[in-house]
Amino acid sequence: MNISKIDLNLLIYLDVLLREKNVTRAASQLNITQPAMSNGLKRLRTLFNDPILVRTSDGMVPTERARGLAPSIRKILLELEEALQGEEEFNELKSQRVFRIMASDYAASTLIPTLLRSLNEVAPNITLDIMTPSDVTFHDVEAGKIDMAINRFDELPQSFHQKAIWRDSFSCLLSADSPLVSKFNLNAYLGAKHVWVSKTGFGVGVGMDPKDVQKLGWVDEALARLGKKRDIKVFTRNYHVAMQLAYEDGLIATLPTKAAQLHKNDSNYTIVKPPFDIPDIELKMIWSPLLHHDASHIWFRQLVVAAAALKCQENT
Repeated sequence: MNISKIDLNLLIYLDVLLREKNVTRAASQLNITQPAMSNGLKRLRTLFNDPILVRTSDGMVPTERARGLAPSIRKILLELEEALQGEEEFNELKSQRVFRIMASDYAASTLIPTLLRSLNEVAPNITLDIMTPSDVTFHDVEAGKIDMAINRFDELPQSFHQKAIWRDSFSCLLSADSPLVSKFNLNAYLGAKHVWVSKTGFGVGVGMDPKDVQKLGWVDEALARLGKKRDIKVFTRNYHVAMQLAYEDGLIATLPTKAAQLHKNDSNYTIVKPPFDIPDIELKMIWSPLLHHDASHIWFRQLVVAAAALKCQENT
């Protein structure tokens, strides 16, 4: 195969087709017509003497040859993009860029306000588009459709870049007039009603089963190690709902400390240390290798890290 006779655009077509597994979506992402993408797929089949994508009852599925090509093609395109990126500086003061961030409710409540204050000072024309974990997928991040995702992640694709934002302990948020405040020990904790709150990862959430401790997360796993379990009255994926329920309905909300401290100056609430050990959590930001060398993205990542450090100082 003579490389001088190969249209390098076909490699781009192949990369997107193997990620989208759909001619229409691939064409849309590359901003070309569907017939043009179909013609590109035809030329790829000729070039590699392989069907590349085969239609099945589950949709278009890559062939074994295509799956083997995927990582090599991605590596080639990333290296080419890096070589062509150049050293153009990013002017944050003049930029009107929109940064799209998938942020959990916890991250959005605790980090984003500090980040926005920093943006207003140094880059007043930049806009943030905050999305929820249910809005996006790992695929969206990998494809560079989302600038970054900020959340707690159990597992990540190896291709992603990542950086720890901070570690956070847990605190219990109670109504200030709760009778538990004066006698907050493990027995009192276990005898009370609780609101469970969490949302990690990506995608649409599923219903919770109070008996399935392994899926309940850090707090309940810590209790299970003691041979104990709490009485969960409400399950929610929204930290502000959990905090409101702690005040209005007398429930205990066991939250990451930075979330609980959003009410540290509110006389309606009391923040106390949990009466048992809960391992710290780690908040991370992740991003696509496609954006790793982009000047504006590098600048924004640095700003996020600085805002996180500032937030940690505020909470000390």
